[in-house]
Amino acid sequence: MFGNQVVALILSGSLFIASAPAGFADETNQPSTPVVSAQPSTLELRQLVAPIALYPDSLVAQILAASTYPDQVVEADRWVQAHPDLKGDQLAQTVDQQPWDSSVKALTGFPSVLANLDKNLSWTSSLGEAYINDQQGVMKAVQDMRQGAKKAGNLNSTSQLKVVDQGRTIVIEPANPEVVYVPEYNPWLVYGFPVVAWPGWYWSPGLYWTSPGIVFGLGFGIGFFSGFGWGWNHWAPDWHNNTIIFNHNTYISRSRTVIHRNYYANRAHDNFGYGGAGQRGFHGGNAFHEGSHSGVSAQHGFAGPHTTAAGHGGAFNGFGHGGVVRGYSSRGFSSMGGFHGGGFHGGGSYGGHR
Repeated sequence: MFGNQVVALILSGSLFIASAPAGFADETNQPSTPVVSAQPSTLELRQLVAPIALYPDSLVAQILAASTYPDQVVEADRWVQAHPDLKGDQLAQTVDQQPWDSSVKALTGFPSVLANLDKNLSWTSSLGEAYINDQQGVMKAVQDMRQGAKKAGNLNSTSQLKVVDQGRTIVIEPANPEVVYVPEYNPWLVYGFPVVAWPGWYWSPGLYWTSPGIVFGLGFGIGFFSGFGWGWNHWAPDWHNNTIIFNHNTYISRSRTVIHRNYYANRAHDNFGYGGAGQRGFHGGNAFHEGSHSGVSAQHGFAGPHTTAAGHGGAFNGFGHGGVVRGYSSRGFSSMGGFHGGGFHGGGSYGGHR
């Protein structure tokens, strides 16, 4: 009798599995719930910073800060597209009234750069997550890439940029303090050693040169934004401490849309009884009190994770998942047909011909 019951249970289980193959297959093919990604390796950090490592220092600082706000990057780029008539001082005054982070406001002065962050939103969110979780590693990766470009003969002072070699640190500044030229280069070729292209990378017009070397196109005037507290002169990297300086203080991102790995790992240990990296999508009442660990969060330049109405973690998850940006990815991709020019003054080139 007992044996018959066992056989019946096995058969019923087999029938259940056979009756729902589509459902199981569907779940198997669906992306798994994103988890907090492992810390990127040195090579992965170099891959992340490759597209911006040769930009002027202040622009690098703005981009790293803004990348921790991928949602605002999308909104700002849409806004810039919708207001092509705003220029100069009028643009600066209108931008000043927007609710975005200072770094995102600053990038509206470089519309092609802002558009690129929007179009490559997976990369942007991954860069932001990497910076939030490993500022030292990201800043060091920038310097490593600059050293590589220097050794390859692709990074020297020109009439557009001033390159100052300080031994282990290379500083890049505009040659003319009133005009910023954004160098155009192939981020996967210019460093003298192979760099794997970021998955799905979109080559934004006006920013990338497909041959070895570096060229320059349009210059962007920064005088219109200088009178605001978020303008060009308020940003700089601190290469000694490997962080960003904003208004003479260490920049603290208060983004709630990137994954703070240490925070989630700590909360997973405190609330769920294990010390591994916390998985996005934990449910449960007050598990994520915003600000409850503000002291710990502030140390890492993060003001606490965002909890959605469903109780899930923030909307973005970066490295290892291609930057899961489900709330904004389609909107970011939709801008790929547009090109954001702007700027003035003729360009030049070095290390290549245009």
